[in-house]
Amino acid sequence: SYLTWDQIKILDQVLAEAIPIHGRGNFPTLEVKPKDIIHMVKEQLIEKQIQVRDIRLNGSTASHILVKHNGTSYKDLDIIFGVELPSELEFQVVKEAVLNCLLDFLPKCVNKQKITAQTMKDAYVQKMVKVSTDHDRWSLISLSNNSGKNVELKFVSSLRRQFEFSVDSFQIILDSILAVYRATDRPLTQDCHPTVIAESMYGDFNQAMDHLKYKLISTRNPEEIRGGGLLKYSNLLVRDFKPADEAEIKSLERYMCSRFFIDFPDVAEQQRKIESYLRNHFIGEEKSKYDYLMTLRGVVNKSTVCLMGHERRQTLNMITILALKVLGEQNIIPNAANVTCYYQPAPYISDRNFSNYYIAHGHPPVFYQPYP
Repeated sequence: SYLTWDQIKILDQVLAEAIPIHGRGNFPTLEVKPKDIIHMVKEQLIEKQIQVRDIRLNGSTASHILVKHNGTSYKDLDIIFGVELPSELEFQVVKEAVLNCLLDFLPKCVNKQKITAQTMKDAYVQKMVKVSTDHDRWSLISLSNNSGKNVELKFVSSLRRQFEFSVDSFQIILDSILAVYRATDRPLTQDCHPTVIAESMYGDFNQAMDHLKYKLISTRNPEEIRGGGLLKYSNLLVRDFKPADEAEIKSLERYMCSRFFIDFPDVAEQQRKIESYLRNHFIGEEKSKYDYLMTLRGVVNKSTVCLMGHERRQTLNMITILALKVLGEQNIIPNAANVTCYYQPAPYISDRNFSNYYIAHGHPPVFYQPYP
């Protein structure tokens, strides 16, 4: 589908807006325009004999550009470079290309000769991921931003699953607008702008657009997604998205939970994953964390069929403690860091899945009954 002029204007603003890349320690903050770093990385790759098929804007930012006024926001700027990565050498070249480009954003007064690629990685890269299997070959370099608006550069040779839900399945192909930026400094106008194409990895573009406009949740085969899409699904629910098909979603929820517990079988792993998700997706939205955790708990409680009873209770207990800590951090209850949370099934409850919690804090117990 072709972008309208209004959508192209928003895309132009996103690509031209300087994003701060925060340095650790004494390293200065870099002001990086997406269109500049995209161009520089592409030039470096071509110079190193790595051909770039195309460059795409992916995920929530693409969704924001296509439908700006449905209440959704974007945080990460997710850029995909389509490249060939036949061997370990190409993975290394990609990493060095990005780190070399970051050097060019340092202030002129800095002596760049003494700064190594490893130093730049330690100072400005939040995370690096490399996947090299028979079906998936890609790498990710995420640049640090303290407000959660990370610039994520993904280099994809092959990737079987490129979306979680229909509403985040959009990709905007940037090559035409990048070519205009290289050719002229003049601003885009309604009479003079490139043709820009958007695609949906969900398959049916119009259906995915309807889901985005009307805040509907739909996916396919969530068991193919790492983590099952469970954390993202709960995030959509707490942001007032509704299932597109109420009957189908019950089955999909079970697949989401099953895949999540396959990928994160240990309670400590589950907790780390959930805490990381909260840090990355709820910056500036502290008051939404409790609702999110209780929504997640509700989905796990009603749709988990793959765990033994005690494993399920451990996970529910862990999510409840996280929710209480969130309330404690907001001073809604006393600081929950020193709170003991007990699982106490009442003897008269016939449902073995019933769970009740109370807080021991040196005072008479305060009973908390989590929402089902």
